[in-house]
Amino acid sequence: MLELTAAERTLVADYSAGMRKKITPATALMHTPRLLVLDEPFEAIDPVSAATIRVILRRFVEGGGSVVLSSHVMALVEQLSDHVGVITNGRLVAVGTLEEVRGQGSLEDAFVRLVGARISTEGLSWLAP
Repeated sequence: MLELTAAERTLVADYSAGMRKKITPATALMHTPRLLVLDEPFEAIDPVSAATIRVILRRFVEGGGSVVLSSHVMALVEQLSDHVGVITNGRLVAVGTLEEVRGQGSLEDAFVRLVGARISTEGLSWLAP
């Protein structure tokens, strides 16, 4: 499923970053926890493995488990989450259902607003053709 058997004799320290990310949920689920806390679980993961991990996490939640994950990819958070929290400078500035936090726009727009950032292309004119 995650193509881990091909690396069964390789030390984890010798795994690529992507392989270490793939093995993390597998090892975490071995002990049938009720809560998984994952930091950027899809970073350095190929699309097929990412889809497989999403299915595994959904089944885990359907079975009564909970997943707390951190990510900078708001589209991923929108796809996987029903409740979200936004943290900036070590403070929780918003928490609630996905709909409550994002309002009428996207979660990315809400995040930018909630952390008080402004998007500017000033000084980036060299990027334009």
